[in-house]
Amino acid sequence: MGEVREAVPAAVAGPPAGGRWWAVAGRFARHEWTLAVVGSLVLAVALTWPTVRDLTGTIPQDTGDPTLQAWQVAWGGHALLTNPTQLWHSNTFWPEPYTYAYSDTLLGYAPFGMIGHGPVAAVVRYNLLYVLVHALAFVGAYALSRQLGAGRAGAAVAGASFAYAPWKLAQAGHLHVLSIGGIALALAMLARGHGWSLRHGYRPDRVRPGWAAAGWAVAAWQVSLGFGIGLPFAYALALLCLGAAGGYGWSWWRRRRRPAFPRRLLVADLAGGVFFAGVTLLMAAPYFEVVARHPAGRRTVEQIAMFSPPLRGFLTAPPESWLWGERHETARASLSFAGEMTLLPGMVLVGLAAAGLFVSAWRVWHRLALAAGVLVTVTLAAGSTLGGDGDPGYVTLVEHVPGWDGIRTPGRLVLWTTLLLGILAAGALTTTDAGPARASAPEPAAAPEPAAPEPAAAPVPGSPGGGWRRWGRLVLVFPVLLVLAEGVNRTPHVPAPVAPAALHGLRGPALVLPSDGIREFHVMLWSTDGFPKVVNGLASFTPASQQDIRAASAGFPDAASVAYLRGIGVRTVVVLPAYTAGTPWQGAETRPVDGLGVRREAVGDGYVYHLD
Repeated sequence: MGEVREAVPAAVAGPPAGGRWWAVAGRFARHEWTLAVVGSLVLAVALTWPTVRDLTGTIPQDTGDPTLQAWQVAWGGHALLTNPTQLWHSNTFWPEPYTYAYSDTLLGYAPFGMIGHGPVAAVVRYNLLYVLVHALAFVGAYALSRQLGAGRAGAAVAGASFAYAPWKLAQAGHLHVLSIGGIALALAMLARGHGWSLRHGYRPDRVRPGWAAAGWAVAAWQVSLGFGIGLPFAYALALLCLGAAGGYGWSWWRRRRRPAFPRRLLVADLAGGVFFAGVTLLMAAPYFEVVARHPAGRRTVEQIAMFSPPLRGFLTAPPESWLWGERHETARASLSFAGEMTLLPGMVLVGLAAAGLFVSAWRVWHRLALAAGVLVTVTLAAGSTLGGDGDPGYVTLVEHVPGWDGIRTPGRLVLWTTLLLGILAAGALTTTDAGPARASAPEPAAAPEPAAPEPAAAPVPGSPGGGWRRWGRLVLVFPVLLVLAEGVNRTPHVPAPVAPAALHGLRGPALVLPSDGIREFHVMLWSTDGFPKVVNGLASFTPASQQDIRAASAGFPDAASVAYLRGIGVRTVVVLPAYTAGTPWQGAETRPVDGLGVRREAVGDGYVYHLD
């Protein structure tokens, strides 16, 4: 007889497995954080257009710093894959050591540098990162605002302003300045891990040690992108930790009992803090070494004063702004260094933040603290403008706080002003936002928890139930659109410099002539084809060895220059006639090499000289 099996009623058995998967996929696709991430990517592609239209052939803004940063990402990936012990001793500025630390390194993007090889791949990586950093800035500020207690519309305004503030358009050629999303994201994770928000304060039942550990890891990654942005962030984290410890102690003293603080959270904070400090110190060590070897790399108060913006700069947009560029042309003309002094966070953002001082979901003292933070960050971003050489703000930090003398452009601290204004604006919009006000980020390795909705408001008499709410949500879309409109760009996208055939398969140590000006950045980019050691390179200071080599090679290829270059170990010299006009090397390819023991060959539009 066959085995008799008991039939399971359909109501008990549930839907087929395929149906369950479709239901889970549908919920995931509709989840707030899925929509936020996908939406941020779509916005990033649209508001950085036409970057993705030609990933291989063009580059945003100009061919200066972007080509340097394309090399930096490529070198980080190459060094970590081939010889991590030589990470800080790059292939440029030969024979100097620690040359990777001559500028902010973008080391955190090294995993991207491990994919592909050569100059074209470096340009593609740069363009993709240029788009992605905008998406990350939106997600980071959105997540932070939601964790603090903002509604979706308010958080979207904070995210849009942090990602697309008008001042960022002037920094389109500075990937390290645009890479600020990790700041907001780390703060969001740390706040969630500690169960803290502006709306509800500290709630021990909401503590998530895993999120706290992730927040410290993201903070360490942010610092690895560079100290120009990372150093102030590190000090800000230190101040937040001191403030949190002080608040904990005050609560203990006032209530005469110790507030709940889970042991696992304490372990996560200690481990995360040690990891963050370790990464920061490891990143700082080569920079201190560079300053010790090259004192000219240290910023002076005079240099900082040159880049310090006047207060009107905070209400002035760069020319790349579609909305304000032409309208602010007269205001920009009065700025001595408009590229670093056009610091408008956004007119709409300022207006919403001002409204948030009076009508807001945040408590009054929180609003006042945020407003004080705005004033402090504006004061610091103004550099030496407000108090001169003896001011107690930025100049004091430069003179007395470790590492601060490496930051010559104080105006970039406006990123903190923008973030604080965004949180103020989010509070204003949250008072009328009918959506959930508490963040609902997913737990690690688990399905996301739905946000707990706010208590339903009573229907307005005489109106259809809930209809006014739908209209209210629709109205709240307009502030987001207005903020995004201020971020629409007119950034030029220029042809990426094409590597000359003479540099393919180059043997190092090598010298590429002409060796001066912005062309050095291009040589650095072209050197990603195999990473031969090259004398070339450009930074905010010129090493003495590079000055000597340039001076000695001015008559190349004459007997003196050839003997000098051989003596220091240079094996190959490449002359690129297309770029030598007006330089000491103009016509170098026509000079005789008889009797010098030099073999010269024409390769494409260049000439390669073999000295050995």
